[in-house]
Amino acid sequence: MGAFVISRRFNDEYKFTFTSRKGKVIFTSLSYELRFECEEDIQRFKVNIDLSKFLKFKGSGGKYFFKLMLGDVHFATSRKYTTELLLQKGIKEIVTYASKSEILDFSSNEAIFEDEEVVEDEIEME
Repeated sequence: MGAFVISRRFNDEYKFTFTSRKGKVIFTSLSYELRFECEEDIQRFKVNIDLSKFLKFKGSGGKYFFKLMLGDVHFATSRKYTTELLLQKGIKEIVTYASKSEILDFSSNEAIFEDEEVVEDEIEME
């Protein structure tokens, strides 16, 4: 099952990505000023996934991508795919798993994992 991952952009705005079961990013949302706006849009998408449209494009470099539309509003843009078949698999992953995917919030500045030095110091003390 995939997951929605909330994080921050370099300009301190929020975004979320939808990742596949294997951990690959499938699409990235637009920017949000507030974190709760991300959560609201994720919930809105999960409930209204049947209203989604996938506009498929081929970029100038020959790679494929899609724009995810929720109603008439541009909601997110996919990563680049090397083939149209892989693009279609990405869309299928969204349709199949997005409505039941969990939300992970990595937007805080707190360290998720301990510093490597701290762990090494603890190992040396033992």
